[in-house]
Amino acid sequence: MMKLKITGLFFTAVMLFSGCSDKFLDLQDKQNLTESTFWATRQHALQGITATYGALQGYDGDKWTFFEQVYVTLAFKGDDIDNNKNEPYGKNLAAFVNSADESGPWSLWATCYTGIGRANQVIQKVPGITVMTEQERKEIVGEAKFLRAYNYFVLVNGFEHVPLVLEFVKDLDKLQVPQAPVADVWAQIEKDLTEAEAVLPESYASEYKGRATKGAAKALLAKTYLYQEKWAQAEAKFRELHGKYALNANYVDNFNGTKENGPESIFEIQWSGDRTVSDERHPFNFEGRPYALDGWEVFYPSDWVVAELKKDKTDAGEYSDRVYGNIFFDDPKSTMWDLNVPASQIPYSSVASDLSRPAYYNKYAYPNDRSGSYVGYNISLIRYADVLLMLAEAANENGKTDEAIGFVNEVRTRSHAKALAVGSMTKDQLREQIRHHERPVELAMEFGIRWFDLVRWGRGNTAKQAIKTVLQNHGKPFSSNYVEDKHIRYPIPLKEINTNPLLKQNNLY
Repeated sequence: MMKLKITGLFFTAVMLFSGCSDKFLDLQDKQNLTESTFWATRQHALQGITATYGALQGYDGDKWTFFEQVYVTLAFKGDDIDNNKNEPYGKNLAAFVNSADESGPWSLWATCYTGIGRANQVIQKVPGITVMTEQERKEIVGEAKFLRAYNYFVLVNGFEHVPLVLEFVKDLDKLQVPQAPVADVWAQIEKDLTEAEAVLPESYASEYKGRATKGAAKALLAKTYLYQEKWAQAEAKFRELHGKYALNANYVDNFNGTKENGPESIFEIQWSGDRTVSDERHPFNFEGRPYALDGWEVFYPSDWVVAELKKDKTDAGEYSDRVYGNIFFDDPKSTMWDLNVPASQIPYSSVASDLSRPAYYNKYAYPNDRSGSYVGYNISLIRYADVLLMLAEAANENGKTDEAIGFVNEVRTRSHAKALAVGSMTKDQLREQIRHHERPVELAMEFGIRWFDLVRWGRGNTAKQAIKTVLQNHGKPFSSNYVEDKHIRYPIPLKEINTNPLLKQNNLY
């Protein structure tokens, strides 16, 4: 497994202008390497692409920054999550009263442009390393293009109007560029992913597992088509993945560390687990856990998503596996790992009198997290179940409703949920089923997926849904504050506006 650890050369993102800046690799290290001498060997190329992957963990590489600012920014506006109203980084976003000076959107912006800057340097420098084979150079550049595309995908969906920086430059004047037309950003994402798909391998040797594959490029390219409502292209590209991956037999294995980079995984953020500092614990394991089990109750499942989960039943009328895998709730079978060493599974009934809410998220409640070592559980960005549901969505929009039901059933039956009857739904009915049951139930709380789903359905032309209406119908607290042409996108961070006069603020901020 490729746990991201850089040795020999210390990489850091140097802040020029964090937004449209290309952050570059600081090469003033003990080996006296400079930019001109660094990009000379295969090992240098591997270190450069590893640093580019590392940017996925946050602009500063700190897991608390990643969770409390990047994850919170992507997730807290969705209708599948609620918060305790005291969490400092996400409460204003969740209540739709955020300003342009919030730290969360800036951290997301800085994280993406850190990755873009590093990718640009790899794309520009690696082709000149002559001691590598041509195939090695092409693959590493392909990985960098995949990562650049992923970061622009997050930016264009989150902020919409963003600078398109495609070269590694250190001239401050060249770093101050205006926002690009949205269509140009989408076109560049497609171009990068098409080129990445052409050169990336199907798989890697075990020591490099976790790097972007041909399948990852296909999946993100298909998702890019889907988000633009290019239904035919999306369906065709998703079909290239059908049967190439497999669902884990157990739903919870996607989140408990036992199947990292496994059969269902298409692309994950790789987290190392070799730190030994006593407070280096996994944020997800504390932020969503109840006080009674040593958690902080920062966020929890919304009442709406709990209700949707409880509709997910087996043929025998019992709750499906993904109900228990997502929430800790008042049911005899519901348990949560405690944080003792060794850990035990605690029944809901044994702590019910000490709980303040009817349900808590159980998806990322890991065992053995308080042993004094950093727990390096990966975070999934693309998994096969998501691909199947997106394939079903595209096929349904292309008029293949019965076949689309089959794709949905592949996901449902893995968790022993009752299969939908073929022929039982119209195109419109299946669309609603996918949008407001299948996706939020299967993918609850997973790295901002729900919020970006709501955004694309709010921007699109196919059965367009006003986000405010959806939020209000689903009981989102403070949804009355939502302003349709404002909160659908994040503000351009104020510190970026202040340092780059060519940037224009998003509407109404």
